[in-house]
Amino acid sequence: MSDKPHQNLAIIGHVDHGKSTLVGRLLFETGNVPEHVIEQYREEAQEKGKGGFEFAYVMDNLAEERERGVTIDIAHQRFDTDEYYFTIVDTPGHRDFVKNMITGASQADHAVLVVAADDGVQPQTQEHVFLARTLGIDRLIVAVNKMDLVDYDEDRYRAVVEDVKKLLGQVRFETDDASFIPCSAFEGDNVAERTGSMSWYDGPIILEALNNLPEPQPPTDAPLRLPIQDVYTISGIGTVPVGRVETGVLETGASVSFQPSDVSGEVKTIEMHHEEVPRAEPGDNVGFNVRGIGKNDIRRGDVCGPAEDPPKVAETFKAQLVVMQHPSVITAGYTPVVHAHTAQVACTFESLDQKLDPASGEVAEENPDFLKSGDAAIVTLRPQKPLSIEPSSEIPELGSFAVRDMGQTIAAGKVLEVNER
Repeated sequence: MSDKPHQNLAIIGHVDHGKSTLVGRLLFETGNVPEHVIEQYREEAQEKGKGGFEFAYVMDNLAEERERGVTIDIAHQRFDTDEYYFTIVDTPGHRDFVKNMITGASQADHAVLVVAADDGVQPQTQEHVFLARTLGIDRLIVAVNKMDLVDYDEDRYRAVVEDVKKLLGQVRFETDDASFIPCSAFEGDNVAERTGSMSWYDGPIILEALNNLPEPQPPTDAPLRLPIQDVYTISGIGTVPVGRVETGVLETGASVSFQPSDVSGEVKTIEMHHEEVPRAEPGDNVGFNVRGIGKNDIRRGDVCGPAEDPPKVAETFKAQLVVMQHPSVITAGYTPVVHAHTAQVACTFESLDQKLDPASGEVAEENPDFLKSGDAAIVTLRPQKPLSIEPSSEIPELGSFAVRDMGQTIAAGKVLEVNER
């Protein structure tokens, strides 16, 4: 492993705004993808008439690898800078992928929001920012990408920055902390080195901004919570659940419990980036093997915790949420799908308790009849099958969720209290 502190970085933004190219460029410029590999992609891209897609292929190649289930580090690509080693949590920008984006962003410490200079803020840019905020990302680097397509025009950059600042203001993101960087991932301007094409900009370039990110303080004093992303069977080892340690510490020899499947056992081995390790801390993506637990005993969406302090399982839970978009109105009895950490469970709105003023958070109305787009509220939800979730005040990493229906994100929120079953 690395002696440098670790950061998980989500790359978010609208489809086709250049996320994959930016990631590929970063990996290449930091020496994490060798020149000959990029050359090979370049030829392949040209043959397919997609010249310039070579950097995007770096990330997209992982997608194929994911389908084959070859590696344990699904969709996680690492790269080192002077200060940190980063794991990139790839979050596809396409609408259908918002649900993956939700599990992706809930694993990130910080995010790079990619906005194309020629296209500006798009509906999805807005949705991603909102989700990033609700899911607890608090520091954003805004990459105003594709500056080469607008002739490196400073006025165009400023206009995009203004629009993004407005958007961030709406979801109460601290814009003072955000860096806005004009760049071209395609040409390599202002990603890892400064080029003469934007002499009017003297702020940090992408790589510098990444090095300047505050170090995340790992919540190691909280109890262990490790949501399961997948369960593999690996020959010679047996059943290997895979996931990211959100809080606490996973150690070999510890007794752990998986909820809501309600099985427990002793941790035999832990593997990270293909090496065996004795312990894993918050932020680490691991595969581990537990004595006595078979492939069918646990599933994606389970949460692993200490056997003596198992993760909570909700009969009902009270939550504060914001309705982002809904074609009509939400009333009691509505049953969409709740995405929390790696779990996806249908939950019924049992009661609408209070409507809040979205700007101030004060109570605007008790027991409203319905909620519509733009409303913020406190509601009680009842999961239709067992769901492990925690109050966001105790374990914020497991206390946020998104509500999806009809292929879109309807609302996002955080858990206030859990009524255990």
